[in-house]
Amino acid sequence: MLPVFLETLPFFALIGLGYVAGRSGFFPEDATAWLTRFVFYFALSAMLFRFSSNLSLGALFDWNFIAAYLLGSGAIYLLATGVAIARRLSVEEAAIEAQCAVIGNVGFLGIPMLTLLLGEQAVGPVMMVLACDLIVFGSLIVVLITGGRDGRMRPAVLLSVGRGLVKNPMIMSILAGLAWSALSLPIPGPMESFLTTLGAAATPGALFAIGASLASKSAERLAVAGWLSFSKLVLHPAAVALGALVLFPVDRYAAGVMIACASLPVAGNVYILAQHYGVAPHRVSASILVSTAFSIVTVSTVIAWVAQF
Repeated sequence: MLPVFLETLPFFALIGLGYVAGRSGFFPEDATAWLTRFVFYFALSAMLFRFSSNLSLGALFDWNFIAAYLLGSGAIYLLATGVAIARRLSVEEAAIEAQCAVIGNVGFLGIPMLTLLLGEQAVGPVMMVLACDLIVFGSLIVVLITGGRDGRMRPAVLLSVGRGLVKNPMIMSILAGLAWSALSLPIPGPMESFLTTLGAAATPGALFAIGASLASKSAERLAVAGWLSFSKLVLHPAAVALGALVLFPVDRYAAGVMIACASLPVAGNVYILAQHYGVAPHRVSASILVSTAFSIVTVSTVIAWVAQF
């Protein structure tokens, strides 16, 4: 446990550095926004393209993997929704809380950290988790919030969801890389160097941006934030482990990566959605802050366990 904790510590130290820089005002909110944009559209996209261009769709796509992840995540999504409804919250608030319970920071934290700690071969399973989160749950929350407000489902909502997926650079860079791989095209040396250099900025940039963005988060509604953080850090990886190791047996290594992804803290894009739709942004903000703080211990524990796989 201690060796793994020491290995994960530099990643969280980078988050802490960003937090201090943001909290002190040395790195203001607009600077954080621009750094996040650079990482999201350029550095992380370069890393994902380079990784996926060395994969094949056949090796990446695994029905058991998808079923195990969606079953485990779906169970916690329904649990969080049920708890929210029992507290007499609206459909929109229930959808936001359920999103907090299952959507981890796979893009900005999982990809750089897990590929370094568990090996570059972890990128395939990480991409599958990321795709499920973006395509399934990312679409579901838009449908639930919009449908809950309108009282019905309009075709325009589905069109909006489709446009959002097409505009997402992580999805498009993965698809572009897989297309490059399917065409069996070699990556020229200068292009490889360019992608490697740009992609190398993703890890420090993403982690620093996470910390800096946390500096502006509030710690209100701590009881709810504690429940949602417990769901995300403990219940979610436990449910996914049950799905991957018992119900839909997945390759042990891929299962370990999937469980590690499920153990990550609440993703920042949930806050962006909450703010965009005006649904419980302070509650989501507190959940991100609390889950990230406790993940220093919980993520290290989960990675130490799955590393044995």
